[in-house]
Amino acid sequence: MNDHQDQPKQESNGDLHDQIRRAVAAIHDSRSSNSLRQKALEYLEQVKFEEEAPYHGYSLAADKSQEDAVRHYALSLLETAVRHQWTDYSAAQNMALRDWELNLAQSVTEQDPYFIRTKIAQIWVEIAKRSWALDWMNMDEQLVHLWEGSLASKELVLTILEMLSEDVFGHEDATAGLRGTDLNRACVDIVTPMHVLVEQFPSRDTSMNVRYGDEGWLSRMGDLLASCITTDGNHEARQACAVKAAVDVLHCLYHRSRFSDEEFTELVGPMYTHDTVQLFQQLYEWSHVDPTDIDEEKYLLSKKLSEMIYNLGRLLEERPNLITIEGGLDSFFGLLINIAKNNSLQVSITALHVWVKILGSEKLVASAPVGPRIAELIEVCSQRVIKYEALPEDSPNPSIVFLNEDLDTMPERHAFLGNYARFCKMIVERIVQQQPADALYHILGHAEQVISHLYDGEPAFSVQSYSKTSVPYLRLDAQCSVIEAALKGSARWLTGQTGGHVGHEQEIMLQNFKVWCERMLGLTFEDPLVKERVVQLAVGFATGPLRKDAGFAFRVFEYILDTKYSDDPSSPAYSEAVKDLQGLCIHELQRLAMKFSDYLITIFDEVERKVNQVSQSVAQDDHTRIRYSSILFIITHRATSVDPQPRQERLQLFLQPLVAQWQSSELTESLSSFDTFCELLGCGGIQQYVSQRALHKLPDWSAQPLDDEGKGLQAHMQHALDRLPLRATKTFLNISVEKLEQNSAPHQMACHLWGKDVPLILPNLLRSIGQAHAFHDPANWKGLPAELSSIVRRILTDRFWQVGISKGSRDDFYAKVGDTKHTVEGLASSIRATVRAVRETGYKLLCYMSLLGEHFYSHKELPQPLSEALFTDAYALSTHQMAIMVETLRPVIENCPVASRSHFLPPILAALFEQLDRKASAEWDKIEQRTVAHEERASLDDEMRDESILRTLTYTSVMLVVGLLDPNKPMPEFETTGQIDTEVREFLSTEALKACITSLHDPYFVDLQKDLAQLIANILITYTPRTDTPKQILLSLPSMPPEKLDRAIQKLYKAHQNTRQQRAIILDLLEGLRGVSISEQGKIAKPDPKKVRSAIQERYMTVDMQGEGVKKEPSPDLGGVADMFGQP
Repeated sequence: MNDHQDQPKQESNGDLHDQIRRAVAAIHDSRSSNSLRQKALEYLEQVKFEEEAPYHGYSLAADKSQEDAVRHYALSLLETAVRHQWTDYSAAQNMALRDWELNLAQSVTEQDPYFIRTKIAQIWVEIAKRSWALDWMNMDEQLVHLWEGSLASKELVLTILEMLSEDVFGHEDATAGLRGTDLNRACVDIVTPMHVLVEQFPSRDTSMNVRYGDEGWLSRMGDLLASCITTDGNHEARQACAVKAAVDVLHCLYHRSRFSDEEFTELVGPMYTHDTVQLFQQLYEWSHVDPTDIDEEKYLLSKKLSEMIYNLGRLLEERPNLITIEGGLDSFFGLLINIAKNNSLQVSITALHVWVKILGSEKLVASAPVGPRIAELIEVCSQRVIKYEALPEDSPNPSIVFLNEDLDTMPERHAFLGNYARFCKMIVERIVQQQPADALYHILGHAEQVISHLYDGEPAFSVQSYSKTSVPYLRLDAQCSVIEAALKGSARWLTGQTGGHVGHEQEIMLQNFKVWCERMLGLTFEDPLVKERVVQLAVGFATGPLRKDAGFAFRVFEYILDTKYSDDPSSPAYSEAVKDLQGLCIHELQRLAMKFSDYLITIFDEVERKVNQVSQSVAQDDHTRIRYSSILFIITHRATSVDPQPRQERLQLFLQPLVAQWQSSELTESLSSFDTFCELLGCGGIQQYVSQRALHKLPDWSAQPLDDEGKGLQAHMQHALDRLPLRATKTFLNISVEKLEQNSAPHQMACHLWGKDVPLILPNLLRSIGQAHAFHDPANWKGLPAELSSIVRRILTDRFWQVGISKGSRDDFYAKVGDTKHTVEGLASSIRATVRAVRETGYKLLCYMSLLGEHFYSHKELPQPLSEALFTDAYALSTHQMAIMVETLRPVIENCPVASRSHFLPPILAALFEQLDRKASAEWDKIEQRTVAHEERASLDDEMRDESILRTLTYTSVMLVVGLLDPNKPMPEFETTGQIDTEVREFLSTEALKACITSLHDPYFVDLQKDLAQLIANILITYTPRTDTPKQILLSLPSMPPEKLDRAIQKLYKAHQNTRQQRAIILDLLEGLRGVSISEQGKIAKPDPKKVRSAIQERYMTVDMQGEGVKKEPSPDLGGVADMFGQP
């Protein structure tokens, strides 16, 4: 770039511009091949760093006859010059860039696309962060002159001021951070009216001299807003813009969290007056949009207004003492109800969130205006707690229409709807806790009405047209969810009340509960899923508010035992629902057995007779019969009112057949080799079947029907799996240790009961896990020709649904899997399921055994064979399967008692880390090679899924290590000269530092650059005083002068307590190496105003956003484990 604005050689301009136009066209042409598009991207990236690139950028951007995509790329040439080469340019060159930018800004019109205008504003801000208040002193004057132009110019100025303010005050911007407080002061100086500065800050430093005029931008924007409202009353577009601006201002003002009492009274208090709330109400009604014809501008305003009202509600809840309750709160609460009713759930959720806060405030709940709104609020929550995710995406339901408009991906939808339902339930819970009698009367009465009219307006129940997401079921499910929330609220009320009068109220409430439940239990339901929810609800009453009424619990117990539905294979959906109901019934019976074991043991003979009768008439397989037997096991085990000796003798009768199976010589022989293991699982004929049917030649297994021999293999595998003691042992061991406190009487009995059997079970359990892992190694499939070894991977590749990556919903996925049951793919699925059951059930048994404490860990000979069984062939598992193994086995490590850690953990951890490193490194290498090759890929979904799973495995592995070390300690200095300290210090100074630099260069991690920069800064600050390695690593980078690095390190030392400045120093130091996001690589990311989200909207998209009062589970105590690694 020359030191002047003269045009470069004319004869070369046309050719270069033509090449740029062709390259941009190739990128955006959907017909371009990947290789052509990649070459075009590489060329355009190369042009950015040519000497004359800024001039060519200006020339093309200023030429409005060019295509918009070309102009946008041309602006990126200017932006690259400013961001990456500003400090290398002379003062004259920087002046030329500023002049070009000013010319572009002055030429902006309303006809320019939004993304062009935004990019021009962005370049202005990049220049301002580098030179404003240094050698660019008249920027404010230039902005004022622009402001005096067209509406497009005014919009440009507002965009510049907004972006600049965000980078200086809000964002983690490296360039702004390096300027320290200079930019902060300059921004305040030009925005604030002069008289305010003089009055409020009379002693301020006035030497900066960057402002133009006394008004300040706040005054200018206020004048513009007033002008739009008063003089353009007949101009609807301008008036709407002015209203939006007013709402934006109010939103920003009340988004603040800090107000002095005086500010709160003067600025916040007037917002709750009747007249002000009426204005908000009118504005809210005006912003309503038709879901069949959404006005985007109004809809955006409606969402922004609801957030502003949320902020007012938040402030009210935080400082109710400063508000006069008798004011306009009644109107304000009415407005909150109206917003909560909005068909757009994204508008509605803010009001629900406010109600959660208000109902948690004792003063506000006790105020007069809240009471009359309770019934209406319960009604809203009862309607809105429906499972929207179960409704079809093309449903005409207005809320679904708005959801489709607001949310693009299934993860966002699931997270948002989960939070929405959570708020509805919390509102109900808190209302019942505060006003139990009235609220419960309303809730139970409404639920009874809904249940009595489930099929109103809907077709009568039909098995043949059965659907798991029918409207009647969704109606009942919503009411059950409301009642379950109400039960939580009533439990809190019952727990917190004392006194005779309250005791009488409790008796009345509990009696009403019982009467209502009895009516429910007397009704007949044809839909098994409806019956399932009724069973869950009845057990909720029995184990909740009616937990002291053992007679009622037994009534529910019998009701569940009497629940029988005939299977109908002609309707797969109905047949699956019947099976789900049967499984749920057994689970709920187990819950009741745990809660009321002392009562049930007193009538054990009657219970045993009835359970055995049901088991014989209903159970169609051994596993189901075992689960029914487990109910009797639970009663015997958990009952404390009977002498322990006869109970233990009875419990041993349950376990003796299982232990005998584990010890049988037949099982030991079957687990002694790979071939006999295959025969044990019913897979002995698989290799021959695969070879004879030439399955490797079939492109689509799901389209190939399974022949009779294949169906026979499926049935044989299922029968073989049922005969193994795995699932039965899992059932009994699980219920023996589940939810038991350490050293409680039931836990001690479980330890005594299983302690002597664990050594008898473990040998063959470990063999079965080892063989299940070996099953995944093609080298063990010796019955297959070598050329068919690849088919093993195909057979054993799991099919699973993954949020955000898999196409369709979870139900769609399982329906598809069910449809392929009798195909070749179905046979492969049966093979996978059989081996997976052995593998993962084995993991679970080890986890349950770990809860027995020293009865498991104290066996000195266990660690080595356990390590060999788990990890010898673990490399053959897929990434997904290994991630499951790591996550499932984590409790085995975490539960290890301190006294056993030194002998138990080392061989386990050593082998685990070796396999994790081997697997993760190999898989990442594959992805890297695939990326470097730029190969054409048949399935992007598969590629995304593979990388997502690998990231999950990597994250799980890292978090396991973090948990073993002490995450609460600051970054260790490893300051001694000992071998361990030296090795760890050098590893962090080389491998960790290199990984950070590489990730900083990767566009995929562009959103993590702040965290990476902080880690690099920590390494330099902590270790450069003790080793020269970090400096040598950085000096090995291209274009890294030693003096530049030394200056940066010295700045880091000085900014030791300022983490933001530390990050800015690192990001500036590595500016040339930092990756840029895809949107900055020559592609246009057109902002879609519909998808722009505020911070609070993003919060609502967060999975399992925690509501108030939710406590996290404590982390396991791993004290002493870190010391095993030699960490100080």
